[in-house]
Amino acid sequence: MKRHARLAERNRELLLGVLGRVLPARGTVLEIGSGTGEHAVAFARAFPALEWQPSDPDDEALASIAAWSREARLPNLRRPLRYDLGSDAWRGRPVDALLCVNVLHAAAAGCGPCLVAGAAQILPAGGPLVVYGPFGRGGDPLAGRLARFDAELRARDPGLGVRAVEPLVLAAARVGLLLAEDEAGAEEGDRVLVFRRG
Repeated sequence: MKRHARLAERNRELLLGVLGRVLPARGTVLEIGSGTGEHAVAFARAFPALEWQPSDPDDEALASIAAWSREARLPNLRRPLRYDLGSDAWRGRPVDALLCVNVLHAAAAGCGPCLVAGAAQILPAGGPLVVYGPFGRGGDPLAGRLARFDAELRARDPGLGVRAVEPLVLAAARVGLLLAEDEAGAEEGDRVLVFRRG
C-alpha cells in the first residue's frame, strides 16, 4: 500500500528548511493533499512538538499515508482524514499552520481561491499557509519543464494545468492573507509561497 513519489524526496529538504523558519513552536499543522504520506512522516518526525494532520481525497493516497504512518509510529502523526480541497469539510477545525504541496496544478482552477479562503477561516493571526508547486508568472508563456508539464496535465484533463501565481496572491490578499515569502523550489519553475494571516 505504501507509495513513493520521487518529487517528495527532491523537495523534502528544501521544505524542511522553510517549515523550520515559519512553523509555530507548538500546535497543529494540517496538510492538504498529503499524497503518498512520505512528507507527513518526515515533517512529523522533524517537528515532534507539532501535531501533524495529513489529509487527501483519494483512497489509494489515504491507504499509502496510513501505511507510512503505521511503519513510522510517530505519536504526533494523526490518522489521515478524507479532505477534498474544494469542499467545506476541512474548514471547520482551526489549526495553527497549513501546508499544501504539489496540489493546485492537479486540481480544478477554483481550488486556489478555495485554499486561501479556507486558510483565512482556520488560521490564527500570523498563522502560515505554505504552498509549494509549479507556477507561471506575469502572464508570460510557459517554457521548458513547466510547458511540458502543463501539456501533460491538460492532455489528461483540460481543467488541470500549471497556474499563474499572481491570481493566487490576489485571492489571498482579498481574504487577509499576505504573501510573506516567495522562493524557488527544488524543480525548475517550482515556487515555495508563504502566506501569513493578518
